[in-house]
Amino acid sequence: MLNVSEQPLQFLPSRTSDCLLQPFWDYLLLHHLPLISSPFFPILLAFSSYFFFSIPFAILDVLGERVPLFHQYKIQTDRKPTLGMMAKSFSTAVYNHIFFVLPAVIISMFFLSPPALPPQAPTLYELFVDGLAVLLLFDTQYYIWHFMHHKHPQLYRWIHAIHHEYIAPFSWSTEHLSIPELMTVGLWSNQDPILLRCHPLTTWSVTVFSLWMSVEDHIGYDLPWALNHLVPFGLLGGAPAHDMHHQKPNSNFAPFFSHWDRIFGTAVPLKKKNDKR
Repeated sequence: MLNVSEQPLQFLPSRTSDCLLQPFWDYLLLHHLPLISSPFFPILLAFSSYFFFSIPFAILDVLGERVPLFHQYKIQTDRKPTLGMMAKSFSTAVYNHIFFVLPAVIISMFFLSPPALPPQAPTLYELFVDGLAVLLLFDTQYYIWHFMHHKHPQLYRWIHAIHHEYIAPFSWSTEHLSIPELMTVGLWSNQDPILLRCHPLTTWSVTVFSLWMSVEDHIGYDLPWALNHLVPFGLLGGAPAHDMHHQKPNSNFAPFFSHWDRIFGTAVPLKKKNDKR
């Protein structure tokens, strides 16, 4: 059954940002309610984001030096992903979702009721603050998990090693993951917004944005207009940090932000080829 809350959330009428998202939220409820209330919608949103965000960078990898405007920012110029490597990573993601993620969602339908879809949209302030809180929580969880799996040989070998099959990451390798790692990341991605009582629109926005950040971390290009350059003070690691992690696996464990690596001394900056140090 569709679960749309009949009790409107109480907001202060002075918050004018309500008007900005409310028409869009009303449109979703009116025209796409069966889709957005489906338990399969978060999976569809996440996988389609991974797919469409990865395509442009996969094309860049195929074209290579024929597009010098972008190729000049390639981090590991001596390593180029092949079509076979791309196909393997993408097929791994498809296999994992069909045979593990989708069955997990189907099983959960027998135990969990669908979340309520409130009639009111979040304010822009709520979307930003709650979304940032979700990203920070996930960043902390994954830093700890990631650190542990690199320090424990058995955990690394059986769970995380598959993601390090390639020294030079590329966009499709974003979800080149083992089943336990994928399910752990999926659990946090679904439960963290519930724990923090986020609006569904905030949750979906975080899903799309975090997938963009994850793909951007794996593209293998240090683009000057990437988020890690647009956000000041080096708050985001971006592709340089994660590329360095694949070159030196005992560094740069955080998925998005840089503060935990700085605090615990695991931050290693990208070493340029002309750097003689």
